[in-house]
Amino acid sequence: MFYGSVVWDPWLIVAQIVCIQCLYYLTLGVFMAIFVGTRVSRMSLVYFFDYAAVTISTVTGWCVIASFLLSSIAGAGFLLYLIERAKKCLDFSATVYIIHLCICILYGGWPSSITWWVVNGTGLAIMALLGEYLCIKRELREIPISRLRSSV
Repeated sequence: MFYGSVVWDPWLIVAQIVCIQCLYYLTLGVFMAIFVGTRVSRMSLVYFFDYAAVTISTVTGWCVIASFLLSSIAGAGFLLYLIERAKKCLDFSATVYIIHLCICILYGGWPSSITWWVVNGTGLAIMALLGEYLCIKRELREIPISRLRSSV
């Protein structure tokens, strides 16, 4: 994509949001299976969407927190490859976490745990800032110019 041309394409934006959201939950599921799945007898959506599962008082709660934070690091990598622009990283990261908040509200009510807010706020900051850093690093890379005629 040529970065100088600004074209508003709502279908592209919706597709990017859906892809980022699906990849976020896919990686969250993988990390939950690795960390939480080994500790509990049965995995459920409680660990994804119930604010009470995000707690620092149990080892399982710490595993849930680690899963959320590692998923936000992976989300920064997804931003690098799907969004590609540093100035859009905050928008897409915030969208992921706003959609997650809405699903959590529908699933278990308004999150009243301060731990849930701290973990998700930290995850948002990690995803946005690391995604911006990675995108800026890619945008500032030198463009290799090779000679078209090497036999001259």
